Amino acid sequence: MSLISLAGELTDVGHRLVQRVYYEDTDFSGVVYHARYLHFMERARTDYLRLLGVEQATLAIAGDTEGLVFVVHRMEIDFKGPARMDDILTITTATEKAGGAKMVLQQEIRRDGTLLIAAKVIIAVINGQGRPRRLPEALAARFLSAESRRQ
Repeated sequence: MSLISLAGELTDVGHRLVQRVYYEDTDFSGVVYHARYLHFMERARTDYLRLLGVEQATLAIAGDTEGLVFVVHRMEIDFKGPARMDDILTITTATEKAGGAKMVLQQEIRRDGTLLIAAKVIIAVINGQGRPRRLPEALAARFLSAESRRQ
């Protein structure tokens, strides 16, 4: 198995990651605990950045006005249906907006094509001191360009 497959894959509209549901992801009733969906979506967003060539550790410089950090500012989630242990989930991430001091991402979690979770995630871009910072245009273009997703 290659590292690329571990990080999912870039698609014409964004990113796709496949994850199995493990026992640790479920609650006493055998369905995925609601907060675990946040973990699945965070993994997908992180791997999306990784495959776009964005190294978060190099962008973040603590205490630096030029450092760049992505933080979740707001999240809207619709829970449509439950996932259960051993389900294979597909988490998709698509960029709706990238510019200024924020990005807006649409994320979905599906099982066999059935929509389980739909989320809108607003990411704030801040510097190493925690203040809003503009997303550099070249970086914004990576999120918005279908051409860069095919490379």
